[in-house]
Amino acid sequence: MSSGIRFDAVSVAYGKNVVLDRLDLTVEPGEVMALLGPSGSGKTTALRVVAGFVKPASGRVFIGDRDVTALPPYQRGIGMVVQSYALFPHLRVEDNVAFGLKAQKADRAGIPARVAEALEMTGMASYARRHPRELSGGQQQRVAIARALAIRPGVLLLDEPLSALDAQLRSGMLAELARLHRELPDVSILYVTHDQVEALTLADRIAVMDKARLQDCGTPQELYRRPRTEFTASFVGNANLLPVEVGPGGVRFDGIELTVDTGSLSAGTTATLCVRPHLVGLGEGPNALRGTVGEVQWRGSTHRLYVDVAGGRHRVKADVRELRETPALGSDVVLHFAAEDAVLLGAGVSGG
Repeated sequence: MSSGIRFDAVSVAYGKNVVLDRLDLTVEPGEVMALLGPSGSGKTTALRVVAGFVKPASGRVFIGDRDVTALPPYQRGIGMVVQSYALFPHLRVEDNVAFGLKAQKADRAGIPARVAEALEMTGMASYARRHPRELSGGQQQRVAIARALAIRPGVLLLDEPLSALDAQLRSGMLAELARLHRELPDVSILYVTHDQVEALTLADRIAVMDKARLQDCGTPQELYRRPRTEFTASFVGNANLLPVEVGPGGVRFDGIELTVDTGSLSAGTTATLCVRPHLVGLGEGPNALRGTVGEVQWRGSTHRLYVDVAGGRHRVKADVRELRETPALGSDVVLHFAAEDAVLLGAGVSGG
C-alpha cells in the first residue's frame, strides 16, 4: 500500500460551525505524526477525514500520490484503532483480527498466516482462541492494533488509543507502539491525542491544533525547546510566560533588565518571555527575579516552587532538585535562568 498523508487546504464545517479550518499538513512515508490539542481543536476531525468518515467542505486529501477525497473508507488502504477498541464480543481474538482481511476479500488460504503474523507482532499470539471478555484492557487494545495491522496498511490511524487505559498500562503500550513503529518503518502513523507525554514519547513530529486550526508543527524537541507560539509553549510541556518589552540588548520585565536573544524582534515591541520550569534555578544567578514563595509542591525527585514576582502580578514556576529544607510560604527567594534557556515569542507569531 502507498504511504504518506497530505492535507491540502482541508476544511470541515457543520452549518456555520467550522471544525477544521484550511489544514495544510504532510505526514511523510514512515513517519509518526501526532495531532495534539485540547478537545474541540479539530484533531479527531482531521483523522476522520483521512479515514473517509467525514467529507471535507473544501480541500483535498492524499494518501501517497492518490487523491482519496472522494473514495469510500474501504478503498483507502488504511488501518484504524479507536479508543473504544470496537472488538466484536462474540468473535474470538483470531476472528476479530481476520475480520478486515475477510472484508477485503483477501486470499482465504493466506488469512491464517496473516492473522498469526499480526498477533505475534503485538504479543498476542497465545491469546488467539480467547474472547475479548477474557482479556484485560491493554490486551484488547493489542488485538485492535493487530486487526489494523493484519491488512498491511500503508497508513495507520490511531484515535486516542490509550485514553481508556490506566497510567501503568498506558506506559507499557507506549513502549509497544514505539517498538511496532521500528518494526514497520514504511507505515505512516497519524496519532490523535490530547496527552502531551504520548506525543513527546512516540511522535517524529507533532502538529499542535487549537480552535480548528494548525498552530504549530515540528519535532518534539523543537516544540519543547523553541516553541513558536504561546499556545504551543503552554500546551507542549509546561512554561513560564512573562510579558516583556524588547530592548537593544535584551528585554525589560517589570523594570528589570534581562539578557536574552531578541532575534529579529525590534526594540520597543512587546513580546512574551518563555522559560521552562526545570530551567529556572533557585538562588542568585544571571537574569535574577526576586519574589515571595506562594506555594511549594513535592514531586518526588523535585520540588516545584511557585514564586510571586513583580509585586504579585505574575507567578513563576521553578522545578528544583529535592530540597532538604523547603522555603517557607511568604519567604523571599531569588530565581534565575540562563539566557540560552529563554525563548522570546513575538506578538502575532503564528505556527501555521
